[in-house]
Amino acid sequence: MSDSWLSVADALATMQGQIQPVQETEEVHLQDALDRVLAEPVCANMDVPGYDNSAMDGYALRAAEADSDKPLTVVGTALAGHPFNGELPAQSCVRIMTGAQMPVASDAVIMQEQVQREGDLIRCQAPVGTGDNVRLKGCDIRQNDMILQQGQRLTPTHIGLLASLGMDQVRVLRRLRVALFSNGDELVLPGEPLHSPSQIYDSNRFTLHAMLQRLNVDVLDLGLIADDREALENAFQQAMRSADIIISSAGVSVGEADYTKDIMASLGQIGFWKIAMKPGKPFAFGRLGQAWFCGLPGNPVAALVTMDQIVQPMLRHLAGESVTPPVQLQARATSPIKKRPGRMDFQRGRFSQRDGELWAEPVGSQSSAVLTSVAQANCFLVLEQERGPIAAGESITIQPFDCLLT
Repeated sequence: MSDSWLSVADALATMQGQIQPVQETEEVHLQDALDRVLAEPVCANMDVPGYDNSAMDGYALRAAEADSDKPLTVVGTALAGHPFNGELPAQSCVRIMTGAQMPVASDAVIMQEQVQREGDLIRCQAPVGTGDNVRLKGCDIRQNDMILQQGQRLTPTHIGLLASLGMDQVRVLRRLRVALFSNGDELVLPGEPLHSPSQIYDSNRFTLHAMLQRLNVDVLDLGLIADDREALENAFQQAMRSADIIISSAGVSVGEADYTKDIMASLGQIGFWKIAMKPGKPFAFGRLGQAWFCGLPGNPVAALVTMDQIVQPMLRHLAGESVTPPVQLQARATSPIKKRPGRMDFQRGRFSQRDGELWAEPVGSQSSAVLTSVAQANCFLVLEQERGPIAAGESITIQPFDCLLT
């Protein structure tokens, strides 16, 4: 283990280079597949749509017969699920609803607003071309097309797509098992009274638990662990036996009662201990038996930022997800921003659009102990490691909050 500070990029690369995704898979019903990670590619077993159909309410006809001087006879009706039987006779049309199968020998649909109807006759009031308002068989999906890649985290749209192919089950990777605890004698559970001015409520574990729920993992909540070496070691040993990854909050700084480093050295391996980021410099990464370990800082904002920026990509990779970089945009600084070179700074900010450009500024206190700044923000101002103070109007990178924080 090196005592030097790793850059954020190097920390992420180090973690991703060591971690192998889970391999165990299972079949789940589509109703249980939201936010699960695909274990294999999915190919279409049919064309979608499975037949030529109308994209509009109107009249199905032959485009070559759509002449305003010659009326067409309405010979029937086609509804979704109830097609017109037989071939379309010459100089005729079929009243058709959106999604209904096109009659045999028809090749276009004219919208109902573009015809004049008198009894069983219509006259076309607009030009009609072959293929107008027709959705062709397979125009959305062709049979055997790959529609979803292995490693895709399933969204509601993906689930609807699978359902449109008649699939009721899908093979996914198993959920991650994440052990979570907070460490510190000063911490008190919400709902219990504070007995001393030096006590505070344990907000970190509730924040982290909620963020983990957004990632659809199985959480083993070990609760509050006192600043006691034996208690902390017991918690680690319990988590090592059942979890893929252990996440702790606090206990990774340089305080006299921070036993984490010694316990990790005796039970496993320490990868690195410090990251050149603000907030979040004290961050421990290592291995404990078969489980990975991430030790987050104790300050609430620092714990939240490291969870979002460092642990989230690791968890997604470990879960077998194809990880893509977060969305980052360029904006202009609304006002001057304080920044010292040396650490990448994730300041909490708000962005908005003005005169066709994005503008952003820090919000609230930038203290790593003040959660209200995150509650008021909608993005991180991602300020480069060696960058100094930013003047009003300068270009800055912003990262809109993702699903873990919104």
